[in-house]
Amino acid sequence: MKLTTWNIQYGFGADGTYSLARIADTLRTRDLIACQEVDRHWSRTNQDDQPALLASLLPDHHMVYAPAFDMALPGEKVKRRQFGPLILSRWPILWSRTWPLPKRRMLDPINTQTAALEAVIAHPSGPLKLVNLHLAHVGVEERLDQIAFLQHVLANPTVEGGPWSGTDDEPSRNWTEGEAEPPNPSRAIWAGDFNMEPGSAEYRALVAQTPYHPGARYAGGLIDPAAGMGLYTHEKVIAGQTRLRQLDHIFLTPDLAPLVTKVWTENENPASDHHPLHIDLAL
Repeated sequence: MKLTTWNIQYGFGADGTYSLARIADTLRTRDLIACQEVDRHWSRTNQDDQPALLASLLPDHHMVYAPAFDMALPGEKVKRRQFGPLILSRWPILWSRTWPLPKRRMLDPINTQTAALEAVIAHPSGPLKLVNLHLAHVGVEERLDQIAFLQHVLANPTVEGGPWSGTDDEPSRNWTEGEAEPPNPSRAIWAGDFNMEPGSAEYRALVAQTPYHPGARYAGGLIDPAAGMGLYTHEKVIAGQTRLRQLDHIFLTPDLAPLVTKVWTENENPASDHHPLHIDLAL
């Protein structure tokens, strides 16, 4: 399985060029894709419906889009200005749901509502969960709040269940459409723009490490297959110096970690201000 996460900056490249075709060309051979910062009907992107355009450019993939928020579009009664994460999958997406993440009001700079898109994929090896998320870009405490929220709502999939469960006691209304209860698997991938670097407090919260005992891990932590590789997914000039930072990550539940065969980034790809992060799994 070929998996990619990429903050596509609504199709604007590091070179200032707007092109969804470049995004699609990069992703065409990938099986499971988590994109962040996808627009719908913004003036900066010609009021394009980017989810629909990406779906047309990648017709072999199934797609689900989850606006983190939407805004009124002047002069329109139905169309809304939207922004959020998107998942593309070579296999059917059995179900999905959106988790708006806790947010604090910012005075400076701008702070926008972000979300996690939870989806279950009908992979040939069995149902597989992908959580596509975009954490706050400024505050450490805000990111820690968001991680704690997600850990709480996603902690026990077997007990919590999927989008519906139980016996349909109103068969005439056809709630189940004749289908069995949707699966809510525990094996999962968390991918996205975490806006954090390896070793940070947020990173340690996700991998369940304690900083006072290097190598110690609590049960329930996720695995970072890129740990120690020195990869970077973002370049920024800070205080006159160019910093190469890994802000984008893919974390796996421990059962998936041994299946990783390759991890890499495309640091020469100009199609966004972030670089795509790829992993391949023998799955």
